[in-house]
Amino acid sequence: MENSEPDPSRLRNGVVCVLYGEFTDALNDRVRYSVSLTERALTVQRICSAAPGRSKEAFSLGDCVGCRAHRGPDGADVGAYFTAYFYPFRRRWMSAGVARQRVEQRFRVALVQDPLANLREAERWARAIRDASALQAPRRDGVLSAALRRPCRVMVLLNPLSGRGQALQLFTGLVQGMLAEAAVPHTLVITEHQNHAREVVRKADLSQWDALVIMSGDGLLFEVINGLMEREDWREAIRTPLGILPGGSGNALAASVHHYAQSPPAWNEELLLSCGFLLCKGVVRSMDLVSVHLASRPRLFSFLSLAWGFVADVDVESERYRHVGAVRFLMGTLVRLASLRVYQGRLAYLPVEAPTPPPSSSCSPRRPSLCSSLPCRLAPDASPNQNSWRHRNAIIGDDAVTAKRPERDDSLLPDPDQPVPESWTVVREEDFVLVLAIYQSHLAEGLWAAPGAAADDGAIHLFYVTAGISRPALLRLFLAMERGGHLACGCPHLVHRRVRALRLEPATPHGRITVDGELVEYGPVQAQIHPGLARLICG
Repeated sequence: MENSEPDPSRLRNGVVCVLYGEFTDALNDRVRYSVSLTERALTVQRICSAAPGRSKEAFSLGDCVGCRAHRGPDGADVGAYFTAYFYPFRRRWMSAGVARQRVEQRFRVALVQDPLANLREAERWARAIRDASALQAPRRDGVLSAALRRPCRVMVLLNPLSGRGQALQLFTGLVQGMLAEAAVPHTLVITEHQNHAREVVRKADLSQWDALVIMSGDGLLFEVINGLMEREDWREAIRTPLGILPGGSGNALAASVHHYAQSPPAWNEELLLSCGFLLCKGVVRSMDLVSVHLASRPRLFSFLSLAWGFVADVDVESERYRHVGAVRFLMGTLVRLASLRVYQGRLAYLPVEAPTPPPSSSCSPRRPSLCSSLPCRLAPDASPNQNSWRHRNAIIGDDAVTAKRPERDDSLLPDPDQPVPESWTVVREEDFVLVLAIYQSHLAEGLWAAPGAAADDGAIHLFYVTAGISRPALLRLFLAMERGGHLACGCPHLVHRRVRALRLEPATPHGRITVDGELVEYGPVQAQIHPGLARLICG
């Protein structure tokens, strides 16, 4: 069988526009295929004179994660092989809809009796398929998205206790093989205790890694981001591309990344397969971070959400149902609905449409200070200095980090002891069921909380629900959130605003505030968006 070199005039950007060959099936020499490679697809057609027709299938190179050339297991076999790995959307076997499914295409090359010549031909095809696949990265506004260099070196940080305790099993069973197919070398770091990942990335030589990948829930990524921001070289460190693989019970960022790739809804292992595919493709985009200022500790950096009231209560209280996975949030919602609480406090925000405010030193003194007018307390027995905004250089919780932290630009936030500027909006209501500030599309796998959000839209999506909403109405909102339809419910108690900064000052003495699902101290809080500060591996 003859397979000539392609005409150089048919090359574009070093990739063969049309490459054709005929090969045999890897398992049956009597089955032959014609294989053609174009810029966008690998087309395989079975050649069988006994059959009434010819089966033909085209595989999009956008679904290809890799291709390798190799010798056969039998040393006496003069043939060589090339295997391409695809993850196209195909109909589910047991339910409606489509999901990514693994498809392997393997061919035997036996053009001559020289094993090395056959291997060179297999390598030529494998290289051409990889190169053509690399050019299928998605575009934004007509510009090709940035991608990780190849081969890339990845550190995978995995929490074996996250979710239902199956993260390690899922990684070795599904993800590890995908990384091998995509020729992505990785080092697996299994976390041993809380803040272990934070310590690892704070001390790591990041020049050895092209990406940091988290296999866990959202809490481990929270550790990683804050560990990066605690480094002396934080400006460079936070630009290290971050990947997410769902291994927890919430998996909000993983669901958001899947959504940003314009993929149909997926859960559980299908979501993991989708995120693994996106990791192998290595497309990198900017991701906003939010700096969060609490009363008595250095600022935190958040990638997902800040919550007070109902959402924070459900997040914390549903921990007891962690063994059931993502269903824990539904169970927690039903339990909390049975004893619905109302919280008093004051909320103010800087709308996205508002002009950039002047520095905090020039803030208008005419509005009375919200913070000084409210009895915000960390706990019933907390002393005043523990709840002071000035006491923010204290040790970070259990982490006991006292390292020097470089100055960062939080110019949108007024001084905590000063009133908010005139450009801010002060919410008139002071009785709330919940306040949720979210900057990704999903709050959990099955909660599409901010349908208009993007990882780098430069906005905090602020939702709040005022007192007076009935339990059935609140339940309808959360059920509608599963498909992103809560804003269309017409609920008069639900408000949504796109903001750049916010201030929340609880007046209720007891309550919970969470940042990225992690419980933080209760008291006054300010936050502002930092557009494009980090980088995220997504579609």
